[in-house]
Amino acid sequence: MDIHTQADPHAEIRAEIRKLCTRFPGEYWRELDARRGYPTEFVAALTEAGWLAALIPEEYGGAGLPLSGAAAILEEIQASGCNGAACHAQMYIMGTILRHGSPEQKQRYLPAIARGELRLQAFGVTEPTSGTDTTALRTTARREGDRYVVNGQKIWTSRAEHSDLMLLLARTTPRDAVAKRTEGLSTFIVDMRTASGLTIRPIRTMMNHNSCEVFFDNMEVPAENLVGQEGRGFRYVLDGMNAERLLIAAECIGDAKWFIAKAVAYAKDRVVFGRPIGANQGVQFPLARAYAGMRAAEAIVQRGLAKFERGENCAEEANTGKMLAAEASWAAGEACVNTHGGFGFAEEYDIERKFRETRLYQVAPISTNLILSYLGEHVLGMPRSY
Repeated sequence: MDIHTQADPHAEIRAEIRKLCTRFPGEYWRELDARRGYPTEFVAALTEAGWLAALIPEEYGGAGLPLSGAAAILEEIQASGCNGAACHAQMYIMGTILRHGSPEQKQRYLPAIARGELRLQAFGVTEPTSGTDTTALRTTARREGDRYVVNGQKIWTSRAEHSDLMLLLARTTPRDAVAKRTEGLSTFIVDMRTASGLTIRPIRTMMNHNSCEVFFDNMEVPAENLVGQEGRGFRYVLDGMNAERLLIAAECIGDAKWFIAKAVAYAKDRVVFGRPIGANQGVQFPLARAYAGMRAAEAIVQRGLAKFERGENCAEEANTGKMLAAEASWAAGEACVNTHGGFGFAEEYDIERKFRETRLYQVAPISTNLILSYLGEHVLGMPRSY
């Protein structure tokens, strides 16, 4: 069953990704999941093929693809049964440096990232006490001569153990000294290979997401690693969130396609009471509804990608698409488990692993309730709810 969009402009990319993913079957991911390992070989294969440099301009050695190309890559990884979460941050973090980094920073980092010599996969924003209220973060960066001294803590900083560089958001001006709470935050490129005063502690979670908490104890960052202007970092991070949500939504759509294809194939082959279980409406209807939900989310995400690439405001589509795609993948996963019955819980079928992985996107990188709050306030024009 082919459930990819017809006349796909990125069909060749998808075909190449599918071919690459055949080298990493379910056994590979199950073994990593059991020991909470990092898919080093998979990430290396994507890097060697140039897929993780998809958004880097050609002048810096990248592919120079539009955001829809990156979305096609990540969607196909998920639809092939693999897990792009191991490296997806390198795509959406990239935008901050591309749009706001200095020419020197771009020349210093982008070619090395494109060649696979550097990994930019860690994003230090969330903190234990502030959560989604980013403006309340407590990590500070104090300017001392030609460097900044950083103190504080981040949590849910995924892949910190496996990344060379981190994009870090810290407060450079106290919150009570700025006119707006969104001011006084700055963004830095942290070279974690050489940084002292940096401690990384893994967090074991229900899925193999390589999440960590990170502590900064008088960690020094060269002043030249400040991205853009001091105090405008929150705006830079927000600038990349629409791209992040569209890419995560594409992953969820890929997950939904995997679940649906897996369940449909099983429903056709599994015979109970003398006929395939797929002949029963109790099996058919949940899968058909999951398919419809996936297609609806896919249409909104495609619209958001098109608006992003035209330079238009795509916040409504990015938020709505992320929410609906996450719900579609979860519904498809639920239908897939139910279709397989007890076998849906068996590791060898890979369903329970993918089920756990896709559940994350109900709450990350932004919770559904905050998306609803955004739509209520900024799209529907109702009073702010928080």
